[in-house]
Amino acid sequence: GPKRLWYSGPLFRHERPQKGRYRQYHTFGAEALGFAGPDIDVEQLIMVGRLWKRLGLSGMTLELNSIGTSDERQAFRTQLIAHFERHSKFIDDDAKRRLHSNPLRILDSKNPAMQDLIETAPKLRDVLGDSSRAVFEAVQNGVRQAGIEYRVNPRLVRGLDYYNSTVYEWVTSRLGAQSAVCSGGRYDGLFAQLGGKPTPGCGFGIGVERVLLLLQDDGRTALDAPDAYVVHVGERATVLALEVAESLRDAGLAITVHAGGGNFGAQMKRADASGARFALIVGENEADARVVGVKPLRDAGEQIALPPGELAARLAAP
Repeated sequence: GPKRLWYSGPLFRHERPQKGRYRQYHTFGAEALGFAGPDIDVEQLIMVGRLWKRLGLSGMTLELNSIGTSDERQAFRTQLIAHFERHSKFIDDDAKRRLHSNPLRILDSKNPAMQDLIETAPKLRDVLGDSSRAVFEAVQNGVRQAGIEYRVNPRLVRGLDYYNSTVYEWVTSRLGAQSAVCSGGRYDGLFAQLGGKPTPGCGFGIGVERVLLLLQDDGRTALDAPDAYVVHVGERATVLALEVAESLRDAGLAITVHAGGGNFGAQMKRADASGARFALIVGENEADARVVGVKPLRDAGEQIALPPGELAARLAAP
């Protein structure tokens, strides 16, 4: 049956490295296999839009296009070749190389001298049939209803030949020339190309390093501060400190336990430097009474003593 999958990991490319484009890089993404309708394209676009919100990233623009069916692209390809052949003395070496192998990629050229010629080239949308237009309209309607701003970019063709129908990129002007942070679209013909049973598919990939560059540009670090830093002095205190830390981690909280000894004063300095919202204080007296001192580090709240079972709710409170 249909499947929704996700992945993450390292990839390698054989291209000239530049800002945000490394020889080895990391990507994560999602794929949906076996879904033929445009509703799954919309679902994935909403998913990425939500991710930008969760990360607090602004200035991300969605660019959408439809590259239709293979027959429609073939008709467009013929028109493109004729257009560029008529102006062959104005096209660069890269375009000459691609003219008969993959002329759609010429539209992706960043060469300033080629832009006028690309602007006057035939438009793919003019060769799309009724079915392709209806699918693209459905995707746009879904994105609009979700409140996601977008623009149609008729020059967006995607670099890989197995895409069809909906293609998209989330772009930003904050990374210089390499502006795409997420790329995706539909690849209904890929499984058949690989010798498998024809299966509809669509998905996206997000460049992890590019997201990190944007977060750094916002002055944010990739590592969040822990929710609490556990300060402990004495053997019995250490046993309780480790028990409490594990219990709070089970509740989904990020906890750092002090390591390396030292008195309470030295440990409290470390707690403050960690950026944690709270210090959890465990001495021998607390260990005997089975309570933990809770001291706010980011505001002037009073230190209180709580039994271990009440700590998670206190730390999770806004």
